[in-house]
Amino acid sequence: MPERYGPWATLHTRFRRWAADGTFDRMLRAAQAKADAAGDIEWLVSVDSTIVRAHQHGAGARKGGSATRPPGGPGVA
Repeated sequence: MPERYGPWATLHTRFRRWAADGTFDRMLRAAQAKADAAGDIEWLVSVDSTIVRAHQHGAGARKGGSATRPPGGPGVA
């Protein structure tokens, strides 16, 4: 962190306090309102309800096997 921002602990405390009390949300809403008034935001929303799921065995874990893979990858002799 640049020295002009003060000690790291102070920044961390301020960040957590601002996140908890909604300061960042208010800042975002104010910036959005200003940009919207200037015509800089196009409020186009696209909603997609597609759900993609992996098969229960496709999650990547090996049942009862080693956690490491053989050198060279699968199928390499």
